[in-house]
Amino acid sequence: MGNSTTTQDKDRILCVDDEANILKSYQRNLRRNFAIDVALSGDEGLNIVRAQGPYSVIITDMRMPGMDGIEFLRAVRSHHPDTVRIMLTGTGDQATAVQAVNEGNVFRFLNKPCATDDLVGAITAGIDQYHLITAEKVLLHKTLCGSIGMLNEVLALASPKAFGHATRVRNLVRKLCGELKVERVWECEIAAMLSQIGCVTVPPDTLDRAYGAAPLTATDAELLDAMPQVGAGLVARIPRLDRVSRIIAYQQKNFDGSGVPHDDVRGEQIPLGARILKVALDYDTAKWRRDDCDALTRIDHRARHYDPKVVRALKAVVLVDAKLERCEIALDDLRPGMMLAADVKTSDNMTVVASGQEVTDSLYQRIRNFARHRTIIEPLIVLMSASASTEHGATGVPPVSA
Repeated sequence: MGNSTTTQDKDRILCVDDEANILKSYQRNLRRNFAIDVALSGDEGLNIVRAQGPYSVIITDMRMPGMDGIEFLRAVRSHHPDTVRIMLTGTGDQATAVQAVNEGNVFRFLNKPCATDDLVGAITAGIDQYHLITAEKVLLHKTLCGSIGMLNEVLALASPKAFGHATRVRNLVRKLCGELKVERVWECEIAAMLSQIGCVTVPPDTLDRAYGAAPLTATDAELLDAMPQVGAGLVARIPRLDRVSRIIAYQQKNFDGSGVPHDDVRGEQIPLGARILKVALDYDTAKWRRDDCDALTRIDHRARHYDPKVVRALKAVVLVDAKLERCEIALDDLRPGMMLAADVKTSDNMTVVASGQEVTDSLYQRIRNFARHRTIIEPLIVLMSASASTEHGATGVPPVSA
């Protein structure tokens, strides 16, 4: 039995031309090598791209009624920038070629009529280019995720309380970004998750005071002020995270320009992600040392430290979260998706999972694994909606500080 390439194995190609005979010719001459879809206009082509894309390569005629080839490829680029674009035209107009390359980011520009071998060669080169682009993005994504994951593991090992603080802040930052309709949410979330990574240079006793309720010494304050710059320096070594590094560097910069780093940056000159992170960090610190109402009061009393629109977003988010109840549950009733309102600890006072984290599948398994060898202190304290707490038979409890 010979080796044959199925349609599913072939790279998908879209051909757009207003002449039906030309499209039939494409299908007849190219279908042995490629999976071909066709469209009789730019509008029809866009509908196909939105419904069935992305395509490896798109070939379009330049001169079409309504939407011409340049407009079509410009629109394709906005939806699927990695798709390789090839332009065919019956004119030898050099200006058209230049416009097509500049506006549609065209990979190849071919004159009609185009010999089948030339067209196949251009498509094959386009597919190779598409594979190169997508492979590099996959590699970068895996490298980025691996680097961030490694730093998170370092943070979790260095200070479980710092890791719990960062996790709670990331969850709050995600909500604030949604309320503020921030576009690059992923940058803000990564900055929040890595905001405490600078603690690896801070002595454990200083961290205990920082993440607890004990007063800080002058030396403590100096060490903690340096944390954002240390963290920013570590993150800056990861490719494509320059903006994230800057957010981390300015996470404790006050809106009025005071605070660290000591420079002239103030107000909206501070990265938006840093302004959001500043509010989230300070609110979480106050909340887990005291209670929600006192935390908001402290934010209001220091209004000059914060971007007013971020504070408004915080109050909107807190209003939604206020509908959650702190409940006591047995270990056997713990489920992924619940939010921990207090540390999960063993009877010998070891923190298994810090408060404020959503119970993911992996965290749930971690708690269950610890329970096999050590005694987990019960009841656990979680945040749930009133309906969920009734369903799980949970008991409401007054606010509990971590």
